[in-house]
This record gives sequence, C-alpha cells and structure tokens, in this order.
Amino acid sequence: MKNRCLVCSAALLSAVALSGCGSLPGGGGKDDSPTVTVWLMKDSVSDAFLKRFVTSYEKSHPKITLDVKIQEWTGIGDKVLAALDSENPPDVVEVGNTQVAQYAETSHLRGLTLESVRDLGSEDWLPGLAQPGRIEGDQYGIPWYAANRIVIYNKELFEAAGIDKLPRTRDEWIADTTALNTADTQGIYLAGQDWYSLAGFIWDEGGELAVEDGSSNWHGTLDTPAALRGMAFYKQLQGLGNGPKNSDEATPPQADVFAKGDVAQIISTPSSARIIEEKNPHLKGKLGFFPIPGKTADTPGAVFTGGSDLIVPKNTHHGTAATDVVEALAGEKWQTDLARTMSYVPNKTTLAGVISGDESTAAMAVGAARGRATPNSPQWASVEAKNPIKPYMTEVLEGQDPKKAAKAASELITTALTSG
Repeated sequence: MKNRCLVCSAALLSAVALSGCGSLPGGGGKDDSPTVTVWLMKDSVSDAFLKRFVTSYEKSHPKITLDVKIQEWTGIGDKVLAALDSENPPDVVEVGNTQVAQYAETSHLRGLTLESVRDLGSEDWLPGLAQPGRIEGDQYGIPWYAANRIVIYNKELFEAAGIDKLPRTRDEWIADTTALNTADTQGIYLAGQDWYSLAGFIWDEGGELAVEDGSSNWHGTLDTPAALRGMAFYKQLQGLGNGPKNSDEATPPQADVFAKGDVAQIISTPSSARIIEEKNPHLKGKLGFFPIPGKTADTPGAVFTGGSDLIVPKNTHHGTAATDVVEALAGEKWQTDLARTMSYVPNKTTLAGVISGDESTAAMAVGAARGRATPNSPQWASVEAKNPIKPYMTEVLEGQDPKKAAKAASELITTALTSG
C-alpha cells in the first residue's frame, strides 16, 4: 500500500455521498503517474473495504496512487466549499446526496452527464440519489450508496396479536397497529416530529415539501391538499402509541424505547436493530423488518433516501484519473462489495438482489426504489437549520387547525429558501 490515511471504521447509516474531482476538457492528462486524493467521511466505509478497494485499484492501475483522507462531519460544508474554490482541491470528495445543489451553485463542479449515461447506467439509479445530483439537466453527483427507513417490528408481539401476514397497504398497517395497541403494548412508537417519515406520507399523496416555480423561486407547500392528507395519515398512525408529540425520534432515542419490549413497531433505519439488541439481548433474533406500506399493495411507501453521491471539482489536476476512480466506486463490482459489507442499498435498482439474504437491507431496498430526497435547493440547509416542519407537526397533533398551521410553516419555508 502506498502512503495514505486509512483511518476509517464500520458505519451505520450516514446520509453522505462520495464525490470525485474532475478537470475541464483536456485537463488531467499531463501527469502520467498521478496521486488521486480522495476525501471520504468518517464511518462511511470499513477499514477492510477501503483496503480492498485501494489495493485492487492500484494493482489494476499501476501508475495511479490513491491518497485517501478521512474527514469529520463537523464543519465539512465550509471545508468543501473552500476546497472547491482553491487551486489545489482534492480529486474525489464524499458529500451528502442532498448537499450537491449547494456545491453545484458555486460553478466549481465538473459535469458528469456523459459518464453517467455512457459508462454508469444512470437509467437504473435510485431516484433518491440520482435526482439531488442532477442540477438543471446536468449530472454533478454520482450515486454511491443509500439507506432509508423501514418498519422494525417485534415478532413476539405480532404473533401474540394473531398477525401472521405483514401489512402491505396503509389500511392493513392501520388495522394491524390498532390491534397491537393495547393497555400493555404500544402499537407503534412514532415521535411527533419525525418529519422524514412525514415527508414520505406527503409524497405518497402526491404532495411536496416545497416546489420551484418557473422563475426558479421556491415555495413551501405544506398547506396543499395533498400535503395535508399526508399529515392527516401521520396523525392517525402516531395516535396508535404513546410517542411524544413535541419531540423527534432522537428525544428520547426511539431504539431505547423499543428495547423495553412493549413497543410493537418503530420506523427507523436497520441500524437501530443492533442498538435494540444491545440494550435488550432478549430481543435478539426476535426483530422483523418490512418496507413502509404504501397506499396500494403493489407500491411500497415513498421514503426519504439518505446516502452518498460522488462529485468532481473543476480545478482538479487529475480529471481523467479522478473520474475513473468515481466510476470504479459506482460500478457493479464495488457496489456489490460495499452493500454487503456495510448493509447499504446499492446505487441501482438492478443490484437489489445482491443484498437479498439480509432481511433488513432487503426491506430497505424495496423502499429505496421509491426513495426521494429533500427539495433540490441550495438553500434547503437553511430550512433544516430552524426546521419549521417540526413545530407544525406538533401543532397539528395537539389539535390546532392543520391548514392554518401548515400555511404558517409553508411561509417560513419560503422565506428560508428565498433569503439564502
């Protein structure tokens, strides 16, 4: 192995993305033995995966050296922006799938549309990864991996309630959850401000969190009839348990609540299963998983897709080599390895079969086919910074007029998206 940092540990879910540095046409060809610098985020991949990839890649590309540098999430946005604006940026950078628009706005990213179509089979990419990387028709972010929410359930409680067939529609889900919700058991633990889960219900109804008009202006749309229907379903489901109305799934951590043994279901990523089993070893082997049900049996519920895209800065000095590294990481061989190693969903729907032996990841892959991302605005981070969606949800759950509360929240979203 050549000089590089290989300090990386096994990850749970990270809403991150790998990006590569490219060059302008004609760039990157002067150095016959380039060192390609790759920025990866902490805990995105395991040490073992990284060692396998670097060793294999350098063996098949003997003139190229990979220099992998692990980055911390804290302050990464400003660090990437500064790197993109510099004359000596890294050649490949990992960024969150929803961050691509922010970086593309700088005009310092290399477009990878040609590579996407010609070499990477973009027609099969997961929409929740591909769409955030596509800005005004050009592909800047190359999907790397995904993870999304599923339903984790207690098999013993389902069996005790006489449920021997997992729900595939919202109506079946509500019926089962109602049966599970007794004096001793919560049918579901759903925190009142789990806005990622709400987003999925809104999308199922044909609504959006925000939309862009023909003048490239964004507007919050929580007060549309479709979005209000999504919130109404959320309220119905949330009422079949004792989840707090004024906090999110992290307060208290919902995996800790589930581990007590009296909760039938939670909506979470598969990584929560490990935490639950650590907290309560009695539940080991007694957890089940299924995709969030949709409105009909043949279509799973829409979900927010967190994950990684790969981007390529314009100012890279090794554009051809950097793009090749991105293509390798996004290709079938290493997608298969990464998905099996990290329990991620691979970047293509056609690769879902490589994780079929893992019940939780397989359930996640079903949902990922209908995955979505947050509105593709460079200012969306400003919305999440104060997040008016959360208090809106609490207001509705506590009995305030849904349309009035949604209109006020939509106006705050609009302000955040237009003041950046």
